[in-house]
Amino acid sequence: MAELVTYETDGGVAIITINRPEVRNAMNYEAAVELSDAIDRFDVDRAASVGILTGAEGMFCAGMDLKALSATGKRPIVEPRGAFGICSKPPAKPVIAAVERFALGGGLEIALACDLIVVGADAKLGLPEVKRGLVAAAGGVIRLPRRIPSAVAMELALTGEPLDPHKALEYGLVSRVTEPGGTLEAARELAARIAVNAPLAIRTAKRIINESADWPIDKAFELQQPLVQVVRDSEDAKEGALAFVEKRPPQWKGR
Repeated sequence: MAELVTYETDGGVAIITINRPEVRNAMNYEAAVELSDAIDRFDVDRAASVGILTGAEGMFCAGMDLKALSATGKRPIVEPRGAFGICSKPPAKPVIAAVERFALGGGLEIALACDLIVVGADAKLGLPEVKRGLVAAAGGVIRLPRRIPSAVAMELALTGEPLDPHKALEYGLVSRVTEPGGTLEAARELAARIAVNAPLAIRTAKRIINESADWPIDKAFELQQPLVQVVRDSEDAKEGALAFVEKRPPQWKGR
């Protein structure tokens, strides 16, 4: 039986692929379990400091597999990572979503659980749940207004209509728009630029950016201090300074 989610590493980058192209990579319970397992593996994989999440055969994810839900009654929720095996608890390491053709409903919510999004120019991004009597409760109505202007997020959530990729770039939802079929290559290039940096510093920077959104400004520097101090005291910080002085690439240890 084919894996529903595949995992490979290349040059410090983990590539996680949703592999259900026969249903446009829609997520059933079993795929959510495999994605959750892949995220668990990525978080402890010392060979990878950044990940790419993509879909097989030039498609990202059409959301929840409603036919599977109707047939089995099993929602694609896997604790502790939540819906689709990622939405409630994304990995501690940064992940780039490489979105081709569509990220609709749960597909967009999976992309929103990633840190950066690269999207093809012909892709459809949207939360059509309201058209089916549902709410985008796997992070759509929570994360989207934190990534784009609230009025735009409100319109998308209430109309269920898709957002043009170039508008998504304008609003800051996505990092790059590529020609159709070019997202994985662009995501690899972006991931390589991240992967050359110190793993502990990368994870800590991601954590502070995410957590500090709720910090009062007069407490923010105090709250970040213990996290930053771990990085300052790390072997990698010493190595980074020494490598700079010696004019050579640093050899990171992740500690």
